[in-house]
Amino acid sequence: MSLIARMFGGGGKGAKAPTTQEAIQRLRETEEMLTKKQEFLEKKIEQELATAKKNGTKNKRAALQALKRKKRYEKQLAQIDGTLSTIEFQREAIENANTNTEVLKTMGFAAKALEGAHKHMDIDKVDDLMADITEQQELAQEISDVISRPVGPMGEDFDEDELLAELEEMEQEELDNNLLEIQGTEDVPLPSVPSTSLPSRPEEGGRRPRRLFGA
Repeated sequence: MSLIARMFGGGGKGAKAPTTQEAIQRLRETEEMLTKKQEFLEKKIEQELATAKKNGTKNKRAALQALKRKKRYEKQLAQIDGTLSTIEFQREAIENANTNTEVLKTMGFAAKALEGAHKHMDIDKVDDLMADITEQQELAQEISDVISRPVGPMGEDFDEDELLAELEEMEQEELDNNLLEIQGTEDVPLPSVPSTSLPSRPEEGGRRPRRLFGA
């Protein structure tokens, strides 16, 4: 049995494969465990470094032993970092695969719905229907054109030149009438200018002028 099979509890060839959700959950649990291991090793490295500094001048043997343990912890820490990177990559790959699976399921569901919608549609019948619609639209347009066409007296044709000539005659007649009216007013005599002189302004100390009209 492989290491991966043992990690996920796999059995023989007939064992049921884990689901993507189960695999993702296991990987998350492993990541959490390794992260805690990282924190533990980082603390141990700090402790051994402090021991080596403390005994650097007093007890070289103890300082060297502390540095050796520190190196071992750093090696384990580096291994855990690599393992976490691998697990993170695998988890993301499974999550992407799970997303793709759900997308494909949705697309398949939509395809079946589209197939059901087109099941009762015949392309020949659709073509015939569209042809009928086009024909009816053309007929409706022809009917509208006929209805909007003027009929009766309004639809009679007239010679435009004759109408313009008649209009000019009317204008000339109106002009002649205006001229006659102006000439008639010239023959009326204007009122004559009175010959009697106007009364003069009375002088100071003199007598009042005689009134022209009445006492």
